[in-house]
Amino acid sequence: YRLSSMVTEHDAKKAGAEVVKQVEHPLLSGLLYPGLQALDEEYLKVDAQFGGVDQRKIFTLAEKYLPSLGYTKRIHMMNPMVPGLTGGKMSSSEEESKIDLLDKNQEVKKKLKKAFCEPGNVENNGVLSFVKHVLFPLHSEFIIKRDPKWGGDKVYTDYEEVERDFAAEQVHPGDLKASVELALNKLLDPIRKKFEMPALKKLTASAYPEPSKNKGGAKGNPKQTTDEEEVIPSRLDIRVGKVISVEKHPDADSLYLEKIDVGEEQPRTVVSGLVAYLSQEQLQDRLVVLLCNLKPQKMRGIESQAMLLCASIEEEPRKVEPLDPPEGSAPGDRVYVGGYESGKPDDELKPKKKVFEKLQVDLKISDECFAQWKEQNLMTKLGQITCKTLKGGNIC
Repeated sequence: YRLSSMVTEHDAKKAGAEVVKQVEHPLLSGLLYPGLQALDEEYLKVDAQFGGVDQRKIFTLAEKYLPSLGYTKRIHMMNPMVPGLTGGKMSSSEEESKIDLLDKNQEVKKKLKKAFCEPGNVENNGVLSFVKHVLFPLHSEFIIKRDPKWGGDKVYTDYEEVERDFAAEQVHPGDLKASVELALNKLLDPIRKKFEMPALKKLTASAYPEPSKNKGGAKGNPKQTTDEEEVIPSRLDIRVGKVISVEKHPDADSLYLEKIDVGEEQPRTVVSGLVAYLSQEQLQDRLVVLLCNLKPQKMRGIESQAMLLCASIEEEPRKVEPLDPPEGSAPGDRVYVGGYESGKPDDELKPKKKVFEKLQVDLKISDECFAQWKEQNLMTKLGQITCKTLKGGNIC
């Protein structure tokens, strides 16, 4: 009320000119909005406010009036307005228009895949805006990754050349998106890793709580987010197993039918597509790593009760190697990700939740051939899970 008694209608309307819809007879809410945002600086106890250049008139209002109320004048920082991934302006209130610092690999991929990126169109192209405003200011070059039959990789040392080639349709939108995805994930990986620290995870959860989803519950009693809903690797029941028997699937030439001891009363039946990569002799009596809490699924009429985890390189010809437990391991030994050893696995991963699929994006093989999730080693009590040769591979 004190602020409203000082601000004129003219100043309130002017402050919101670039963020509030301008009409001849504005709603009272549109006139109050700039003042409420200005007061946020005091009631959130901030040192500075950061926004796009479209916020500058609200910042000016805050600098003019807050000191009159006895409040400290805050620092204001602005960045250029850039196109969002959806074609309009990038906005924090439109999730699909932006990429957050803590977006996971699969979220970056999903947003870029859906992004507006019309061939030859450099106007309102959010993918190009990331190249211009994020990648080139941080790196001296940008590489478009392409199949050799389409000209192979091309290295750019200035943004204007990228824009010219895209306008001339010498760079395909699919190649641009894939290359931007790769470059952005390299930038974001160390930030994501840093924010795996418990203190920072707690800080992030407090600053940006998940919206409540009150489905069928009583009013005022929204459904609480539980630990079970958090997508963390301790939810996976991964164990060491020993292959007792291997035979060809009776109805599929590309599949093996295996009996694997995972430390239970009876061995589990596992169907795996390894015929093209390993002989029966190579699998027989081998120690392997299994994901044991996927929902059992029929594969060509036979129920598979676990997934045999392998390292894979997708280039042609595809290469696949089973993961290797440390020497001396026994069937049933638990496999965990470093830092997540205390969590309890789900009894069964619900397919609709896609917990494994979300975690799998970050399951990789390191340059030392260690199996890792977000650069944290997969371990047993005896040491690290490894593969023989497939450095940089995915785990599937």
